[in-house]
This record gives sequence, structure tokens and C-alpha cells, in this order.
Amino acid sequence: MQRLSGLDAGFLYLETPSQLLHICGLIVLDPSTVPGGYDFPSLRKEFEARLPAVPQFRMKLADSKLNLDHPVWVDDHDFDLDRHVHHVGVPAPGTRVELAELCGHIAAQPLDRSRPLWEMWFVDGLDDGKIAVIMKMHHAGVDGVSGAALIAQLCSLDPADPRPAPAGEGAGDATELGIAISGALNVARRPLHLLRILPSAVTSVTSWIARARRGDAMPAPFTAPRTSFNTTITGHRNVGFVALSLDDVKLVKQVFDVSVNDVVMAMCAGALRRYLERRGELPDSPLVGMIPVSVHGMSERPGRNQVSAMFAELHTHIADPAERLRALAEANAVSKEHNADLGANLLQDWSQFLGAAVFAPAMRAYAGLELADRHPVIHNLVISNVPGPPVPLYFMGARMTAMYPFGPIFHGAALNVTVLSLDGKLDIGLISCPDLVPDLWELVDDFGPALDDLILAAGALEP
Repeated sequence: MQRLSGLDAGFLYLETPSQLLHICGLIVLDPSTVPGGYDFPSLRKEFEARLPAVPQFRMKLADSKLNLDHPVWVDDHDFDLDRHVHHVGVPAPGTRVELAELCGHIAAQPLDRSRPLWEMWFVDGLDDGKIAVIMKMHHAGVDGVSGAALIAQLCSLDPADPRPAPAGEGAGDATELGIAISGALNVARRPLHLLRILPSAVTSVTSWIARARRGDAMPAPFTAPRTSFNTTITGHRNVGFVALSLDDVKLVKQVFDVSVNDVVMAMCAGALRRYLERRGELPDSPLVGMIPVSVHGMSERPGRNQVSAMFAELHTHIADPAERLRALAEANAVSKEHNADLGANLLQDWSQFLGAAVFAPAMRAYAGLELADRHPVIHNLVISNVPGPPVPLYFMGARMTAMYPFGPIFHGAALNVTVLSLDGKLDIGLISCPDLVPDLWELVDDFGPALDDLILAAGALEP
């Protein structure tokens, strides 16, 4: 068995019927590249043949009523592929609107915790003749980087490449007694763990206060302005997506001497400014984004989620695109330095103390009492930028023309923007709650003009 880390398990405890914590991805494929031609039964058979290379797909949760620690992963010996892989047709006429509605409907359905926590939907009937794959995986099992790596196990650089070799052993088995005993031993060691991390926590708090006084701290939680999407969410979901040129982003990066991530965030800020200004909701103070930061390779803590969290002001109150980008890049540098000062292990260390017996009921009460409407806004939205391969990928022989990621949304922050670079493009996925953001496509369509504004600003600076 494999014990979930506190951060992994936290995504289980945070989940409520309206706050679903799985990650979705919309993969668009060109079926003309499939050797021998595309049909669903053949593609399903090919997927089944590749499963030994990805043992995580056969792992499920296991727990015991006597377990004081987090649940464990075990192998599912009753694994049935038909419970996870589905074939559907998108309603006519098969445009981006119908595809997004289908994806939003799938994203709004919880995963069955008695089975491995993933689903895959193959979608036919798109108006351009392509096919789509909607992938859904629980955040307890993957973060953005590991989720992309998992999908990469099903991909190749050439449609004729051989299947990947089978991976090693899976999670193994566990008895309820074994889960309980090992869990009790882990919990018994928690006081020592607390003694080890408490000094660094105290140092982090005092350092944050000192930084805030000097003016070189990232924004503190609960300081964001309120917008219409910063309230209690329902269980409904809507999604939108757009692909933009990575070369255009790199042009802006070079002219302004900033990072690609700075440009991506400035583009998001420009789109949000346009959208909120049109609705008469633009706050006088800047929106605050929560930015997941990968600590893969930096943290020695176990667990499938290797992330920390950074808060960043988006400077949406600044009208001029060039001035906004410069201010955002300067603020990002401060936030990155502050986040690095907090350490790669902070979030993982403290999440070990989360417990289902207390935290899960508290989260349900928080949602039921709509407390997100009553306290100051923690942050306005989540913005995630996941680097992908700069070359074409083939998903079981079909060329991947796009991969739009959709992260989870939370009570009080009903908007998630996730960006994935792939083969010279930025594939941008937005997910929200239609009860709070019914016109999501309007925001999606603001991203292109927001990038155009930055390109024009860059052109004005070029000699």
C-alpha cells in the first residue's frame, strides 16, 4: 500500500458536493494520423494495452474505520476498464460551444471513490472532423505537473513508436488492520514532526511581517477585493478554452525583458480587466491570484502533489498594458522571492495535520453556511501555468492538436485559469460556476485582445 500525504488527502477532505476537487483535461486529436485509421474500439483496445505502463490507473483508495491517519492507495483487483472509459457523441452542430457544455457537464460529476479516481471520455461528432478526449483525475492523485506526465505516458513523438514498456509494481494490497496499525504509528510520531517544523513556521510568520513592513512581501490572504465570482459556488460547472501563439508571448517577453509567466499573467490580467470593466465590476484595488508553484525536485516530502502556493497581485487597476506588465513582473519577483523564503515544504508539512474526522465536516458546514460570502476574500482566482513539450505529441497514434487543462474551483474563488504550452501554442482552459459566471465565453474571448494589447505595446518599444 501507499499512504497518501496530508496534502494529497487534503483534496479528499476539502471536497463537498459543490466543491469537486478533480482535474480535467480536454485533448483534441487529429484522427487522420492514426495508423490504420481511427475507430473507437481500436483506440480503446490500444489504451488497454498501454495500461501496464501506468500502474496509477489501477490504484484505488482504501481505509479503515480504526485508521487515525490518511487513507492509502491499493491495487484494484476488480478493475473494470468499462467503468472508466466511455464513448459519446457531442450534440450537433459540434462547435466549441457544444463541446464545452459536454465537458462542463462531465466536470460537474463526482468521481466514484470506490474505484480508481479517473475517467476518460472519447468524443466524436466535432464539426471539424477531429475527435476529443475528456480526461478527469482526482487532485488527490495528481497535481498539474504529474497529471501532464501521466498523460504523456500514453503519448509518443511519432505515431509509429512502440508502446511504452510496462512499469514496475503497483501499490500492493492492505488489510484494514494493517492500515490502522501503520496509521497509528504515523500519528504517534506527529508530535515530533510538529516540534521539527514549528520553529520554521514561527520564522515564516515573523519574516512575513518584516517583509510587509519593508514592502517586499507577497499579498496576504484575505486582502483581495470582492467580485461576483468570489462567493459560494454551486455544483454546476462551465468551461471555455482558447489557443494562442507562444511566439507572440515570447516576443513580448523579449521586448520587456520579463518571463513567459509574467506575460501569461499580464494577459490574464488584461482579459479580466476587460471583462470586469464591461460588467461595471472592476475593483479599484488589484485582483489577487493564487499561483500553484511546482516543487518537484525541490521537496523531499512524499506524496503525489508536490506544490506550494504563491499569492500575486494582477494589477488589474492599471489601464496601460505596458505599465501593468512592468508592475506585475516586479510584483512577481517579490512574490517568488518571498515564496522561496517560506520553503518548498511548508504546505506539505502543515497539511500532514489535516484529519478527515474534523476537516471534512467543517468543510461541509463552511459550504452549507455560505461562509465564503461573509469573510474577506482570500484570493480572487487560481492561475496555473504548466510547461508542456515544444514538439508535436501523438496520443495513441492521433496527433494532439490541443490540450486544454481545467483545474478545480473553490468556495469564494469560482474561477480557475490554467495554461499549458504545447507545440508552439498556449492552450488556455477556464472553468467556473455558471451560476456566478454565466458568460464565461466572453471572458475567454478577451484573452486574444489582451495579448494583442501587449504585442502592440511591445511594438511601440522596439527600435
